[in-house]
Amino acid sequence: MSRFATPIAEQIWDMKYRFKDADGTPKDVTVEDTWRRIARDLAQVEKQPDVWEDTFFEALEDFKFLPAGRITAGAGTARRVTLFNCFVMGTVPDSMAGIFDMLKEAALTMQQGGGIGYDFSTIRPAGADVLGVSADASGPLSFMDVWDAMCRTIMSAGSRRGAMMATMRCDHPDVEKFIAAKSDPARLRMFNMSVLITDPFMDAVKADKPWDLVFDGKVYRTVQARDLWNRIMKATYEFAEPGVIFIDRINSANNLSYCETIAATNPCGEQPLPPYGACLLGSINMARMVADPFNDAAHLDVDALDKLVATAVRMMDNVVDVSKFPLDAQEAEAKAKRRIGLGVTGLADALLMVGLRYGSDEAAAQTEAWLKVIARAAYLASVDLAKEKGAFPLFDADAYLASGTMQQMDEDVRGAIKENGIRNALLTSIAPTGTISLYAGNVSSGIEPVFAYAYTRKVLQKDGSRTEEEVVDYAVQMWRDLKGDTELPDYFVNAQTLAPLDHVKMQAAAQKWVDSSISKTINCPEDISFDAFKDVYMAAWDQGCKGCTTYRPNDVTGSVLSVSEETDSAPGETAAQATPQNGGEVVYMSEPLDRPEELEGATYKIKWPDSEHALYITVNDVVIGGHRRPFEVFINSKNMEHFAWTVALTRMISAVFRRGGDVSFVVEELKAVFDPRGGAWMGGKYIPSMLAAIGGVIEQHLIATGFIAGEGQGLKSDPSAQVVGLTPPRGKACSSCGQYDLRMVEGCMTCGSCGHSKCG
Repeated sequence: MSRFATPIAEQIWDMKYRFKDADGTPKDVTVEDTWRRIARDLAQVEKQPDVWEDTFFEALEDFKFLPAGRITAGAGTARRVTLFNCFVMGTVPDSMAGIFDMLKEAALTMQQGGGIGYDFSTIRPAGADVLGVSADASGPLSFMDVWDAMCRTIMSAGSRRGAMMATMRCDHPDVEKFIAAKSDPARLRMFNMSVLITDPFMDAVKADKPWDLVFDGKVYRTVQARDLWNRIMKATYEFAEPGVIFIDRINSANNLSYCETIAATNPCGEQPLPPYGACLLGSINMARMVADPFNDAAHLDVDALDKLVATAVRMMDNVVDVSKFPLDAQEAEAKAKRRIGLGVTGLADALLMVGLRYGSDEAAAQTEAWLKVIARAAYLASVDLAKEKGAFPLFDADAYLASGTMQQMDEDVRGAIKENGIRNALLTSIAPTGTISLYAGNVSSGIEPVFAYAYTRKVLQKDGSRTEEEVVDYAVQMWRDLKGDTELPDYFVNAQTLAPLDHVKMQAAAQKWVDSSISKTINCPEDISFDAFKDVYMAAWDQGCKGCTTYRPNDVTGSVLSVSEETDSAPGETAAQATPQNGGEVVYMSEPLDRPEELEGATYKIKWPDSEHALYITVNDVVIGGHRRPFEVFINSKNMEHFAWTVALTRMISAVFRRGGDVSFVVEELKAVFDPRGGAWMGGKYIPSMLAAIGGVIEQHLIATGFIAGEGQGLKSDPSAQVVGLTPPRGKACSSCGQYDLRMVEGCMTCGSCGHSKCG
């Protein structure tokens, strides 16, 4: 019998987490098999593996503890993939050879499925002298373009693309170019970007003082700090990036400040890490921890929570020993400090179950109290592990207790650490949980508010028919089960109706007991004034947050959050028949465009080295409203060995093209296919497979017709081209499933239909 609460949960499991043979035959027959696979793998390093396997299984059962996707998909599969979600790479040297050594390390890391972060502040600014070659430096942004192109060519493990974070210090001479980079809709799309904000800079902003832009001791120019801050705010207001990271605050609060300096984070910002730092992630499902939900006696089961946290810490500590690592330096760093990132998901649902309005003072106080319980339990569990297995190798009791979270920890915890040491240097972090939250029954994500209480999605079936399924928030479904179809109480609020400063209040409350950081998006209405928008960031600074990420609908990333207060349909959806509590119909695909009697097109020839006969690829275009866009594809060859798959590919690509919108993701998906037998060199360029070659031909056609901006780039900046065949425009399509259900959650654009996220 299925243990899944919703059809979409089972679909997520089947697509992303279910272990299958290479031919697609499931090895995990049920989700219990998945839990057992993970439990057995993580228990193998224990002295009593059978005992701990059962304990670990119990924690996973019913989705109480949710290891991050890398662990859930990879543990126990014998695949050479990392179970760590995120890495910060080594310090980028200011030399050509060093830079490209770092590029190679990044490629190897992403190939195994890890997201990466880099600080580009170490590269000299554009125009600086390059000694010995009589040339001027091209600057860090040009090298970021190289990283971006590399990332687009690598498909991460588990069918996930690589994700990257780029940071730059607020005093780097090229910081203004960094700030403006995302104003180009085709540039640096594989990066999340954040400015490293220092304490002296914030002091200068508040005092309206001058600010020097410096590299290697040389002042390149001086600007007004407040003007530079306003440029950051304006770019974020208009283009949703860059975010800000309060880097001095991160370093001063770091438990390991005595032995490391942090200058970058993982792609979604919840893990500030030193060079070659790595972190694994997992979440306590708070929605499963509430006893007597929606009753007067509703409360968090603290005893059950303490027990679950202790088991989760042990499981995650074991991952350090079980996991593969892309680089030896990453393994050495992880084992020297054994940091883990235990967080929460379902917080907003848990608050609803005890009758609290997310964003209220009471909810903020309860959040702080709950997270203190988790932090305390995690630290004590790690002390117990140290007694049994030893403290992390770089543990220094006096230095450790003088830094970071320890300054506010209870004396009994501090005393236990001083006496016994601690197994894990840092323990808590709140990561993006969009996909695993859907998998766990659509609980609210991370510490975010409930996104949409209910909406209807249309699912395309294998036979071409469409079925409807309602996607309901976990707490709302529980309310319905307990109370029937009675009206939801007024303390039910969602991300669209919540004031931005209420988001900040909740993030600040959670941060007090999170010793790493938090991935969270502060949703802002499109009509928020610029001054009010700036107030959000200043409030985040004043209230002790370690960073701030907002999302305001804009022309570059799409108006995916333009949801009215009267509808619960998810952002980016067309909400026909929307009602406040029952949700609205979601129509993901427009009706196919009609085929004119005549079409313009071009035919291209590919001669694959290992094939006797050439492939001929025809791409036909349709012109609508004066704009040319792809309509259909034909692939032909005399080699009958290729007949079935070329016909299937022809029909599939043409079906996608005829539904309009931004179909450039088709090219990216084809180009990412690697043939295990090896690719071929064509035109001086290595092509990883015949399918990738076909993708390259289609890409060149789309460039030639002006549909996309250039090789490896997205849709050409032309609003008319974006919306041909789609009424009304709904932002960009998901690069994984093609559906128009993208939303900004926890700092990452996430698909509500398939759960795809470049941070996941």
